[in-house]
Amino acid sequence: MTVTADLAMVNLDSSDPAAHADFYHRVLGWEITHSEADYAMISRPDGVSIGFGRVDGYQPPRWPDETAAKRYHLDLYVDDLTVAEKEFVAAGATKPEFQPGDGRWVVLLDPVGQPFCICPRPQG
Repeated sequence: MTVTADLAMVNLDSSDPAAHADFYHRVLGWEITHSEADYAMISRPDGVSIGFGRVDGYQPPRWPDETAAKRYHLDLYVDDLTVAEKEFVAAGATKPEFQPGDGRWVVLLDPVGQPFCICPRPQG
């Protein structure tokens, strides 16, 4: 198969783009390259970016309601689940009561209510 595209960026709906970008800047360490009330963006040095666009009336999915629409779900590798959970909660995430996976990963909600998972970084 011939590769015809490379991922340039992902854009996410948000109720507060600047705060949303600031949270993921703190979590991922990516640079905030644009920040306004209606749109914000963070980028890695290689140019891959995540954008956050304001959507009036934005409502996050209900976790763990399987009948509700889920807009996206990020999995982030971390070196230590316990340390990362504490850091991400301090940065504005919350930890919902429902936690699938028997401790193999942790589900958190970002500041606008989108679920994401922190997963142990593969070894070797």
